[in-house]
Amino acid sequence: MADIDKAVENNAAAEQPQTEPRMERPFLRKVLRKKKQCAFCVDRITKIDYKEGLRLRKYISERAKILPRRATGMCAYHQRVLAKAIKKARLLAIIPYTNNLKH
Repeated sequence: MADIDKAVENNAAAEQPQTEPRMERPFLRKVLRKKKQCAFCVDRITKIDYKEGLRLRKYISERAKILPRRATGMCAYHQRVLAKAIKKARLLAIIPYTNNLKH
């Protein structure tokens, strides 16, 4: 009877996959990044002018899309004003609506 019990245990163990003990994950530290500061607040620029095409181009992607706040580090107020200035500059053809690269 003992032989049958051992055979049943061995058979049950063979059906379940043998897994190695879990490797402990190394201690994961949260990387603290310095928060980006709004360039307009730092430079104390009160008015974002739509005629300054070179300044506005820094906040546009290579596909001519307006970069989001998380990418530029703008504050909410200046991001809204910047978006309006970019749209006005596009309307007056100071900066392009799209990047006309053909693949």
